[in-house]
Amino acid sequence: MSATVWIVLFRGVGGKTQLPVKPLREKLGAAGFDNVATYINSGNAVLSSDRPREAVHARIAEICSQEFGFEKDIHIVALAEWEQLIAENPFPDAVETPKFLHAAVLADKPAPARLAALEEVAQGGDRIAVVGKVAYLHTPNGFGTSKLAEKFDKGIGVATTARNWNTVLKLAELARAARG
Repeated sequence: MSATVWIVLFRGVGGKTQLPVKPLREKLGAAGFDNVATYINSGNAVLSSDRPREAVHARIAEICSQEFGFEKDIHIVALAEWEQLIAENPFPDAVETPKFLHAAVLADKPAPARLAALEEVAQGGDRIAVVGKVAYLHTPNGFGTSKLAEKFDKGIGVATTARNWNTVLKLAELARAARG
């Protein structure tokens, strides 16, 4: 089995919840993961492994719990899936201001009624679309002031973690470098 490059997204890092990047890189490397890199101190890592997704997830969760007391959701996405996430962006016009475009990786597909309810709170040019298990949010007046963004986490009804488009592209770059 050849190695897969994984993008690892830790939910809820920041504020009181810290996940120190240098010790995290060291622990992941010591656990046998290759090409380990992190991006900013907000819960993003890239690594490669020949282990299957479930085993990678389980080992990362174990390390984070034992070494850092981190018990929140961890989402892992293969590089090929991340490339698809970028290619399927339904709001290509929004990439001009990438901090206002977010991609949220979803644990499962949301119920149509949940998505419809979120669409109803969208205002001021806010837009949401779900493609597969990714929700795309465009908040042209700012994520922090958007009613859609405010209601998204609880409203979508499935576990999720979001990254702005700048971070999406940077993680793709790091993952491609890890692939070699």
